[in-house]
Amino acid sequence: MAITSTNTAQELERSSNQLSTFFVADLFFGVDVLQVQEVLKLQPMTPVPQAPEVIEGLINLRGQIVTAIDMRRRLKLPSRPAELSAMNIVVTASDGAVSLLVDEIGDVIHVDASSFEFPPANLNPVAKQIVRGVHKLKDQLLLVLDTERTVDLSLGKSS
Repeated sequence: MAITSTNTAQELERSSNQLSTFFVADLFFGVDVLQVQEVLKLQPMTPVPQAPEVIEGLINLRGQIVTAIDMRRRLKLPSRPAELSAMNIVVTASDGAVSLLVDEIGDVIHVDASSFEFPPANLNPVAKQIVRGVHKLKDQLLLVLDTERTVDLSLGKSS
């Protein structure tokens, strides 16, 4: 499915101008703050036999069972160093809450919709599948995560 500028413009209209940010390796991501349910330290995981390798396990979030996706594996990046503990950013997707395991939580930042651009051609091909667009900030590139595409594990299987 190709992303058209009309679809992107409509998505931007429905989103807020505030993004909750996080890091995965050297990549700086943002997700619409309205999609973030909560941010937590690493929680105890229950492994899921025969689950795709990107699924770290299930967490019990006050009685709600939430699937945890390791973003390093999702992006086909090297494993997280042993001394670095993952953080959970629980986001709301169409199928319910999903936890994204990330390296570090950033700040909530305000972005101007006029600074939104399509992902650059040289972006990691796996990241390009799950990134809606980018904002060029003063010191870095902010990748705007598409949560629906991120939790769609059928994307990137043939990569």
